[in-house]
Amino acid sequence: MSTLDWIVIAAFAATLIGIIVWVFRQKDETSGDYFLAGRGATWVAIGASIFASNIGSEHLIGLAGAGASSGMAMAHWEIQGWMILILGWVFVPFYSRSMVTTMPEFLERRYNKESRTILSMISLISYVLTKVAVTVYAGGLVFKEVFGIESVWGIDFFWISAIGLVLITAIYTVVGGMKSVLYTSVLQTPILLLGSLIIVILGLRALGGWDEMMRITSAVKVNEYGDSMTNLIRSNHDADFPWLGVFIGSAVIGFWYWCTDQFIVQRVLSGKDETQARRGSIFGAYLKLTPVFLFMIPGMIAFAMAQKGIVLNGEVFTLSSSDAAFPTLVAKLLPAGVKGLVVCGILAALMSSLASLFNSSAMLFTIDFYKKFRPEASEKRLLNVGRIATVVVVVLGILWIPIMRSVGEVLYAYLQDVQSVLSPGIAAAFLLGVISTRPTPKGGMWGMITGFVIGVVRIGAKVMYTSMAKADGFTDVKLWAADHGISNWFYTLFYDVNWLFFSGGMLVVSILVIIIVSRFTAAAPAAQLQGLTFSSASDEQRAATRASWNHWDLMHTAIILGITVVFYIYFW
Repeated sequence: MSTLDWIVIAAFAATLIGIIVWVFRQKDETSGDYFLAGRGATWVAIGASIFASNIGSEHLIGLAGAGASSGMAMAHWEIQGWMILILGWVFVPFYSRSMVTTMPEFLERRYNKESRTILSMISLISYVLTKVAVTVYAGGLVFKEVFGIESVWGIDFFWISAIGLVLITAIYTVVGGMKSVLYTSVLQTPILLLGSLIIVILGLRALGGWDEMMRITSAVKVNEYGDSMTNLIRSNHDADFPWLGVFIGSAVIGFWYWCTDQFIVQRVLSGKDETQARRGSIFGAYLKLTPVFLFMIPGMIAFAMAQKGIVLNGEVFTLSSSDAAFPTLVAKLLPAGVKGLVVCGILAALMSSLASLFNSSAMLFTIDFYKKFRPEASEKRLLNVGRIATVVVVVLGILWIPIMRSVGEVLYAYLQDVQSVLSPGIAAAFLLGVISTRPTPKGGMWGMITGFVIGVVRIGAKVMYTSMAKADGFTDVKLWAADHGISNWFYTLFYDVNWLFFSGGMLVVSILVIIIVSRFTAAAPAAQLQGLTFSSASDEQRAATRASWNHWDLMHTAIILGITVVFYIYFW
């Protein structure tokens, strides 16, 4: 890092501090101000926050690493702008007219209070143990690689950068709440996009262009069925990414994440009206088309550069691991000043993702637990509890870092597995709950419980069989199972079945449970469902929704869908 790089970083930090001070001077009077920015956000802030909140360590490390190791396989998850359109066009009207502040609160309105508690618990646990921990863990690794510092004052630089990242982000999240998250995202998003774009341009120039990258990567086969790194659609016999499983599994996970997860939907709930919320979703969908090119393609560029033996600054470009692709490009490819800009982009991505997590977690605890048991609590009290809850989440995230570091490889391997088994039950409850008035409160509740229990069993089986195989000296569980003659139904169903097909199967089971239980239990009163389903919306509500969009919204939606189709055709 040169002096110029540090000047750029200092300028970024000063601007960030200026925004936070400005937000802090606009005193939050209510919990709605703190958690939802007073429901006054415009489409630019909403869309930028959706994108910036989504971009975290799984992109800076995981997505670039996936590009370097398996090519375009994970691109299905990163070209899901169309899924954000479903949030804007289908779910925004129901969320807006219900005036809920959390997704668990919406489930309580639609089903019962038990459903609210179940979703709150699942969300809080998953945030602390997966999203917060993984982001912090990866953040420490990124900055240690980029700065090239092993230790400071005898302390591993991983710990300094990881804990420093958490504390800095926590301060401005506690101080400013949702406004800090939204307005800092407006600064962070363009920096992140610009920095990553520079890497793509300089990387392609060093390699010899786009065609050279495609030539090298298309020559690398990823399975015995002839698929290469550039193939988005792979044989249905592929062990990891069968095309049918990918379409099913990515849709289930994507629907849960983009349309029902508090982490994302909270950005939309902060909109000042239905029009701003929908257009924020459309803007976020545009931005969501970029990660494939800004994070996955750099991974493929890094792989191609290593394969070709490109010389940079007198040294042959090499990768210590696939996950080191993005930070290695930053460290070895970028000139002075530009490197500082990209580091700001990385810092922006990690901080924005963490800030959103902290704010969403604090809101879930304050609104869905504390206020539920202390309904008489004043707005000032709720604000203070929200800030305390944020601090608690920060502390738990820091305490989890040592465990995360010791089992990091296992968690990375199972991160998508966790999301694939977490999402189906929740997705089923929201989807059926909005489509029809027939699902009963008990039906929705038991559908979620069933999905959660099956998911826990699946994760437990994965950990159990992996640990048993390692104890016997095997690195491949399937080889271990064959050697020990293990072929029972439990092993086959809960370990051997492809994770994408399993996720789709879980969705079907959860839907069936909701339908069956609903046939034998009492339906919710008509007054409770008013405006929460398609058939229960009043004429006035439908008219208000129709008035909230025009031809411009339709045109941009069509453009996003068109770009998605072209992408699939090109990388088919």
